Amino acid sequence: MKIAIGLGENKNVLEAVEMFPFDDIKIAKTNEELLKYIEDPTIDGVIRGSLESNIIMDLKKKHPHIFRASILEKDGHIFLLTPVGIDECDTIRAKRVIIEESSKMIENLGLEPKIALISGGRKQDKGRSAKIDQTIDECEQLTSELKDQYNIKHYYILIEEAIKDQANIIVAPDGIIGNIIFRSLVLVSEVRSYGALTLKQPNLFIDTSRSQTTEGYVNAIKLLSHLIGEEK
Repeated sequence: MKIAIGLGENKNVLEAVEMFPFDDIKIAKTNEELLKYIEDPTIDGVIRGSLESNIIMDLKKKHPHIFRASILEKDGHIFLLTPVGIDECDTIRAKRVIIEESSKMIENLGLEPKIALISGGRKQDKGRSAKIDQTIDECEQLTSELKDQYNIKHYYILIEEAIKDQANIIVAPDGIIGNIIFRSLVLVSEVRSYGALTLKQPNLFIDTSRSQTTEGYVNAIKLLSHLIGEEK
């Protein structure tokens, strides 16, 4: 098993790597070096580590339709939060793809998909603004279209109810809101994060925050190792 991980200013990456017995964890000190590992067929998987986030922009030049889904754990409950890239999921079509790909990933983790759609207000908030109405209308349309294919429910703005109900795929209204939810849960409330998988690309890549703790990087390495093992 060969893994590559990026090393920027946050040296917690090195502390995480030292906790694993492999000699096969390659350290990339620049975005260019890590991108080479992403395209290297001898590397089984890649983790962004603490390198700058613009590596995602470079990756999207080759794979323009990728999006990210963070794997989180709260009190033993594992769930995906998506999208978490600030430029992701601008259309209802993109949400359909996110639901499909996230469901495949949850199944790869041995779980049955239970999908929660989050919008910008409660049902009775329709009419307060065009933006709120759009997010509610999109979620209502997706729920109607996909209810026979997936276990899917529109929770409106009540994300706390979605987590309480053990939903394992939480779809935010867009990538900006998803990113804010991620930061609130992981960087403020200390919900455990295993990193964010990039989906809709041929190789395994986990995007991690450059502000992550040592434990966060350890979790990302464990997750990638598990996924590599499932694929082989």
